[in-house]
Amino acid sequence: MAEDIKVRYSDADLAKFKEIILEKMQKAQNDLELLQSAYKNDGNNGTDDTSPTFKAFEEGSETMSKEANTQLAIRQEKFVRDLKNALLRIENKTYGVCRVTGKLINPERLKLVPHATLSIEAKNMQS
Repeated sequence: MAEDIKVRYSDADLAKFKEIILEKMQKAQNDLELLQSAYKNDGNNGTDDTSPTFKAFEEGSETMSKEANTQLAIRQEKFVRDLKNALLRIENKTYGVCRVTGKLINPERLKLVPHATLSIEAKNMQS
C-alpha cells in the first residue's frame, strides 16, 4: 500500500509556492509591459535639427536598443509562460516533482526558481 503514495508537496506547501509564483508573475508582467512599451515607442527625441552624423549614430543606437528590448521582452514572455505552467502544476499537484528523477525538488531551489521542473541532480545529469 505504501507504494501507492505519490511523493508530492502538501497542499499547505503548494499554497506557499503559489503565493511566491503569483508575486513573481505580477512583477514579471509589469516588467514585460515596460519592455513592450519601450520597444513599441518611436523614440523620436527631437534630433531632427542635429548633425547628420549624430542622427545616424543615434538611429543605429536606437535600433540596437529596440532589438535588445525585443529580446528581453521575448525572454520575459517565456518567464511569464513558465510561471503560468508552474501554477498549472500546483493545481494538478505535480508541482515541485522533478520530471526526470520523480523526486521532490529542493524547496530552496523552488523559492529561487519557482518554475523549475528539474532537481539539481537531474540538471547536473544534463550538463
